[in-house]
Amino acid sequence: MVAPGATPLRAQLVQPNVIVSVRDQKLMLLDNGGNAAVYPVSTSKFGLGDRWGSMATPLGTLQVAQKIGDRAPTGEILQPNTPGRDPIITRIIWLRGLEAANAHAYYRGIYIHGTPEEKTIGRPASYGCIRMKSSDVSALYQQLPIGAIVQITPDHLPKVSRAAKGTLVSAPASAPAPTHAVFTVDSSKPGAEKASVTPLPPKTSVAPAKKSDATAWLRNARA
Repeated sequence: MVAPGATPLRAQLVQPNVIVSVRDQKLMLLDNGGNAAVYPVSTSKFGLGDRWGSMATPLGTLQVAQKIGDRAPTGEILQPNTPGRDPIITRIIWLRGLEAANAHAYYRGIYIHGTPEEKTIGRPASYGCIRMKSSDVSALYQQLPIGAIVQITPDHLPKVSRAAKGTLVSAPASAPAPTHAVFTVDSSKPGAEKASVTPLPPKTSVAPAKKSDATAWLRNARA
């Protein structure tokens, strides 16, 4: 079962905009298939998976569903910041699973976000989310549009040539409109939050990125 609102995608047809390597504890931002930037991250200290209450990091193909924290000062605590899970600061990039193996990611509250515990970056230490340094998540937030594809892999990052500087990641042609989410704790599901969502004015879409070596890497990795 795929998360509500998600479109099932065949891996061989999808070019990721971001690749997160659990083995390397690094995140690679891709631009037109080239390596635009690599950041250290922290995935879950509870391992990999998507079960309710597992506090694990899901694998597979996901999509940027919401972005929270526009113009928030670096280090500001953002909602949700519920007891028993990661402190969430600076920016939230909220992910929606596109596969059966990560179908619960959206409602489990799996994000890429800033953390005040930057000394733990570079090793598994989170409660399921992907933690980044505040400066790094702010930079990534500016580059990723709603609908961008995020691939989380247990393997090493691929060898990808350096991309030209000064360009933004392209959004998928069918990316949903940006929205603003207001969070409340969902006591019926451990580690999850409810969100009421309202549309924001649509932004001008950007042409889809060209197929590249990253597409071939994803096709081979998922074969």
